[in-house]
Order: sequence, then C-alpha cells, then structure tokens
Amino acid sequence: MSKKPPLIVRCPQCHKSIVYDKNNPFRPFCSDRCRLIDLGEWASEGHRIPGQPVLQTDNGDDEH
Repeated sequence: MSKKPPLIVRCPQCHKSIVYDKNNPFRPFCSDRCRLIDLGEWASEGHRIPGQPVLQTDNGDDEH
C-alpha cells in the first residue's frame, strides 16, 4: 500500500505553500497571524460574499 503524498496548498493570505494536514492548527492558513488578518478582513467587511443586500426590518424585538 502506497502512502499518499502530502497535500500542498497556498495560504489564502500570504500565498506561502504549506502542507494541509491535521498537524497544522491554522489550516488553511500558514500561521495564526495570517488567520487573524483574514478574520479582521471579514470583520471590517473587506471580504464579502456576493448576493443581494438584505433589508433590515423592525421586527418589534427592540427593548425601549
């Protein structure tokens, strides 16, 4: 039985080549730094998923 070669991917943030396996706790990123940079981009709406805008409606759940 032959062993599978490791899966090599590029870090989505810095594009460094890394081995994608369970021993990398930051996968698909190369490091915690790249993971946090990406998270910050999502939080600041630098990354967006394409689609129609969602209209905000008043559903009466506000406490005044």
